[in-house]
Amino acid sequence: MTRRGALARSGVLARKGAVALAGAAVLSAAAVPAALADASPSAASPNAAAPGLYGSADPKFDGVFRQSLAFLAQHSTGVTPAKPAIDWLAGQQCADGGFPGFRADTGKPCDAAKDEFPDQTAAAVQALAAVGGRGRQVEKGLAWLKGHQNGDGGWGMNPGAESNANSTAAAVGAFAAAGQDPAQVRSKDGKSPYDALLTFQLGCDAPEGERGAFAWAPQKGKLNADNFASAAATTAALGKGYLVEPAGGADGKENKPVQPLACSGDGDGAKAKPKDAPSAAAASAAYLAKKLDAGRGHLEASMPGAPKGPDYGTTADSVTALAAGGHREAAGKALDWLKSADSKTLAWAEGDNRKGDPGRLAKLVLAARAVGADPRDFGGTDLVQKLNATGPAPESVATSDEEKKDDEKGSSSGNWWFVAVAFVAAVGVGFLFSNRRKKQR
Repeated sequence: MTRRGALARSGVLARKGAVALAGAAVLSAAAVPAALADASPSAASPNAAAPGLYGSADPKFDGVFRQSLAFLAQHSTGVTPAKPAIDWLAGQQCADGGFPGFRADTGKPCDAAKDEFPDQTAAAVQALAAVGGRGRQVEKGLAWLKGHQNGDGGWGMNPGAESNANSTAAAVGAFAAAGQDPAQVRSKDGKSPYDALLTFQLGCDAPEGERGAFAWAPQKGKLNADNFASAAATTAALGKGYLVEPAGGADGKENKPVQPLACSGDGDGAKAKPKDAPSAAAASAAYLAKKLDAGRGHLEASMPGAPKGPDYGTTADSVTALAAGGHREAAGKALDWLKSADSKTLAWAEGDNRKGDPGRLAKLVLAARAVGADPRDFGGTDLVQKLNATGPAPESVATSDEEKKDDEKGSSSGNWWFVAVAFVAAVGVGFLFSNRRKKQR
């Protein structure tokens, strides 16, 4: 039996024992000592400056985003966040429905031009839709996104800014998470988010190694292949958000091979580009798979100023994107690299403060779940447990298959223990009544 299984079984016996003691208390008309009562788990947040917030690092720029990713990762593994944590995220919403990166004083009105962002709003909407019970906040967030959609169908980093692939992809995920068809979210010019996304994709006139990739946005009129944008746009072109259901079909073995963008040597074929969202996703998936193969399972950091080395976050995003398209084999290879001992992924996920970065941990959990792997055994590490530890104690945690088996094994012994305790209690009560009758005589 594994250590987790042993702990699960001991927990089962403890719960059975609590029931038995309660039954014995009824039979003997005696109260169970308060010292035997279970203590409630602490709901304290690691971030004393912002109770309810996940993570202890400065939330100035990523507070809302990391909280949102944490909720989505927890939801994918059957974890229900604590109410104070959900209240914290919902409380960050501005009066008009938009979300900031973080605001310390929620009693102060937001500056719509400076404080609210499409990316954060889209992430928060996805998270609140997943945890449930926050329909009003979700509706307000979607209305804010719709009100700030650009004429080309996309969204920019700020309200009114030129559209980019990542912000547009995040918004697609928000509408999809709320059960709305992103293709029907039309701008004042009649454009959908997919219309905007397709303008950011490189076609057959790009260098061979960049065909099918997405650019973040045109730079001086030119599209430059961007791994981060490609991963986000691939998932969005399939109508999905940050949370992707496990790939591989009902048996978990189905695999869809990647198909590079088909280009001919001359004429229109030399300048061809995908014509619709599904073909755009397929072409971008092929680009990502090729880049991952070249890196032997991972992507290299490519952002200006970033230190050379593996780009863990974008590699995890690429795993999710490939899995979203059913490319289980390509996604699995990259996930295997992330799990390998020499990848140093866990050190990256811990962050600078060594207490665990909730946003990074969440990305790994979401990537593992998208492929159908167990994030509770990520190269021997329980990512879910690590993520939970970065915030208030969850309201509930789903029982794993292994723990269910241990529950079943321990149920019979627990039941016999209950019978034994109840029998002893009953005998004690009978002895007490017998003595009383003797005294009355």
